[in-house]
Amino acid sequence: MELNELSIAAAHDGLAKRKFSSKEITQSCLDQIAQHDKKVAAFLNVDAEGALAQAADADGRIAAGTPGALCGIPIALKDLILQKGTVTTGGSKILEKYTATYDATVVSKLAETRAVFIGKTNLDEFAMGSSTENSAFQKTKNPWNLERVPGGSSGGSAAAVAADMCLGALGTDTGGSVRQPASLCGIVGLKPTYGSVSRYGIIAMASSLDQVGPMAKTVRDAALLFNVIAGKDAHDSTTVKLKPVDLEALERGINGIAIGIPDEYFIEGMDAGVQESVERAIEKLRELGARVSTVSLPLTRYALAVYQLTMTSEVSTNLARYDGIRYGHSAVSGAGTPPADLIEVYRKSKAAGFGDEAKRRIILGTFALSAGYHDQYYVKAQQVRKMIEREFTDVFKSVDCLITPTSPSVAFKVGERYADPLTMYLSDIYTVPANMGNICGISVPCGFVGGLPVGLQVLAKPFDEATLFRVARAYEQATEWHARRPQLN
Repeated sequence: MELNELSIAAAHDGLAKRKFSSKEITQSCLDQIAQHDKKVAAFLNVDAEGALAQAADADGRIAAGTPGALCGIPIALKDLILQKGTVTTGGSKILEKYTATYDATVVSKLAETRAVFIGKTNLDEFAMGSSTENSAFQKTKNPWNLERVPGGSSGGSAAAVAADMCLGALGTDTGGSVRQPASLCGIVGLKPTYGSVSRYGIIAMASSLDQVGPMAKTVRDAALLFNVIAGKDAHDSTTVKLKPVDLEALERGINGIAIGIPDEYFIEGMDAGVQESVERAIEKLRELGARVSTVSLPLTRYALAVYQLTMTSEVSTNLARYDGIRYGHSAVSGAGTPPADLIEVYRKSKAAGFGDEAKRRIILGTFALSAGYHDQYYVKAQQVRKMIEREFTDVFKSVDCLITPTSPSVAFKVGERYADPLTMYLSDIYTVPANMGNICGISVPCGFVGGLPVGLQVLAKPFDEATLFRVARAYEQATEWHARRPQLN
């Protein structure tokens, strides 16, 4: 096995025993990127010189016997996460030349452990998409099949992990943007409970929904990353103080755990192969000692509509700041006839800087918030959102977690849904409810259909990530799906 193919846990163990160095692991990842990323297009920027310097520093820490939890581990960052001194684009031309002036809290926490930052990954513009085709710069491909999408919006991070270009990565999840690409790329992806991980230094899409989450090769690796980035942050008033997840508890099995299977998640339109894979996974969990029962979440069918209204409304507010005056692309500095007035500065700057999907969501959100429609659409959506949250609260009184598919299909072909936004939005039909209900969720590999990965989603009550990890880890240990790697040669 090449060093870049190691899990975080295995790499940490090898570093501690001096079997290899961080510099060797980092170089192995850089070699993989150099060899394959022209085909995959996972990265927007690779900092080889900086990564090797950080690796050398980590090796010094390890030699001194003072390594952090992720010391020397090469990590990739979705290019929505600020890292001081690096260009951070959000996948948009409007921020094409923006250099971050400070570190996001998650970056600071990883830096404290002496993790190695290997580069910034591609994404749908401002995290708006389910395929990473909406990036202003390139279209990322799925390492399992280069004619397929990796999912989105954290498709670059998912592809980088799946292709062994890094040992772990961070993405963001607003309506499924960590879990859905994790499913399509055959890796593990966690959406933590809102408030468990700081959003400080994350370019905002929808502020009441965005959440940073780890993407990794194994459940244990995801838990390791989560323990480092989670917790209270003075810069983000929505965060809470948390106890670290007990990593040893992940190995205790799931005998007696109560699992609910929501009727509403097994609907017409799901790929038959996906359904079969998930049903086999449920049987495996039953064999492992879980108590499985059927539950009902009737408000699930409204979650996607409520999400679209909430998300686009917040998008229209958050993206208003990109006005061509304070930062980002500006029509004033461009070639050609200068704008006649301030309104024309706004119009020209945004027209040139934003892509079609961003413009679509800004228009929809502005309409939902406009006079005469605010109460009819946005306020009503928030009322239903609270009802969805209460429904989850009620169901978790009788079960410890829920099991569902992560995505209704395996990875679809590049371009197949690009011109049909409504069909594209349906890609998140199983992931959106967790964001609307303020619960946590994780996706783990559970099979393959036509050579493409299938994801199993585990959902748990707010701040119960420990149960997610325990159930997901038990399934992972009892199967071999997570051990399969794509062949890029």
